[in-house]
This record gives sequence, structure tokens and C-alpha cells, in this order.
Amino acid sequence: MAFEQGGDGVLRYQGRLCVPKVDELQERIMEEAHRSRYSIHPGSTNMYRDLREVYWWSTMKRCIT
Repeated sequence: MAFEQGGDGVLRYQGRLCVPKVDELQERIMEEAHRSRYSIHPGSTNMYRDLREVYWWSTMKRCIT
């Protein structure tokens, strides 16, 4: 696996922000993505594709789809 910690102290996986296993935090990220003014209800597959560009957590795909 390609985990790394940057000079800013942020843990990343393959360049994406690692989100800790905290249900409330993961839910908040998904809610914000859904409510974004740039979102036009893209559906779960597109939402997953968009979020995985920035974030990573081990169960992300299962949580979104």
C-alpha cells in the first residue's frame, strides 16, 4: 500500500486524504458532496468517482453505493 505522511502531518493513500473510521465524519463528507452547489445529483457511481479523487477510506465504495 502507498500510505505516506506529508510535511503537513496529513496521512494520504495514493495522494488522497485518509479519512479515519469515524462514521459521522464519513457521513458528513458524503452529505457535503451531495449538497454541493456543483452537484446535480450525479448518482452513487459518479459521486464515488468524484470523492475518490480527493478522499480515501477502506469502505468508501460500500458506503456510497
